[in-house]
Amino acid sequence: MRAVIVHGVEIPEDLLAQEAQNHPSLSAADARAAAGHALATRALLLDRAAALGLRPEPEFDEDGREETAEAALIRAVLDAEVEITPPTDEECRRVYEAQKARFRSPALYEASHILFAPTDDGDAGVETARAAAIGACATLDAHPERFSNLAAALSDCPSGQVGGSLGQLRAGDLVAEIETALLRLEPGEIGAAPVRSRFGWHILRLDRRIEGRDIPFGMALDQIRLHLEGRAWEGAAGRYVLKLAEAAAAKGVALSLAGNGAVETGSASLGDFLGDGAAAARLIPWLTAVDPALADRVRQAAGAAGLDPAAFVRAAAAEFVNHAEEESWTKLISAARDAGDPALAALAAILRSRLEPPKRTFTVIGRRRAA
Repeated sequence: MRAVIVHGVEIPEDLLAQEAQNHPSLSAADARAAAGHALATRALLLDRAAALGLRPEPEFDEDGREETAEAALIRAVLDAEVEITPPTDEECRRVYEAQKARFRSPALYEASHILFAPTDDGDAGVETARAAAIGACATLDAHPERFSNLAAALSDCPSGQVGGSLGQLRAGDLVAEIETALLRLEPGEIGAAPVRSRFGWHILRLDRRIEGRDIPFGMALDQIRLHLEGRAWEGAAGRYVLKLAEAAAAKGVALSLAGNGAVETGSASLGDFLGDGAAAARLIPWLTAVDPALADRVRQAAGAAGLDPAAFVRAAAAEFVNHAEEESWTKLISAARDAGDPALAALAAILRSRLEPPKRTFTVIGRRRAA
């Protein structure tokens, strides 16, 4: 099974393709990148939870849904290892002063209406409703005090039972054509003509305007502090995950995901033979048996560099670890996966990439000569 390496985590191609479906993006490459980051981050955090000996203690959300054991472990890791400094009152005050418009109660208004809904979608039904609305407007023009009684008697909206009152409203609560007409009125004024919406014809009355007011700092303090703490925590958690990823990548392939998403020990690592050199020392005899030509090239390159072969191999491996991109790690793991000794096979692949000249490529399309 093919695999890719992301943040030092080996991810099966099938699992990556499945996860990519959960990350809608402008391109397939962006979806794959987001999926790889999500899967690798999850693996690193779960591995860290195991290292800390944490046990899942699922919690419930506001709707009574229980989080999964994995989600509980990830939350426990971040709770245990991500720390932030709570913002001071002075920092909160600066946010309040700089963004005062955010800390203002919304403007409200109170309104009433009488709805004349068409009995059918045909022109005749619409015209009948319009004529009834115009007649009611004429009555209200002469007797505006009868608005509530007419609403109770004529309105096709349930609000008619409370005199047509729509209660307290804010911008966006009503359909645009009704709200626009209402806000052109003065408090207590009844619209001179019915207004049409998709519901029918409305006679409108603006009852009251309530201007927005500044929220005092003391009332906004908790909201500001919570906002700043959330931002600080997100930044700290991001930096924490980045450190885990950098540490895993420095080891080569620190973790591996199974096809079902389970976290396993990485299938290959260069850490052992970068340390005591045991694998590097075994490499030359092994290469002499399986690839004599490469073994000779290693000896020659080591001699030219003034190093013994084992030291040359360790230096080549260290250079690979320090500079290889994730695509190079993916190719390396693919080369070593099915070998009897993955460490030796990985070293051999590194040495081939360093010592063997790149293959020439040809094209059947000739280049047009300059005139």
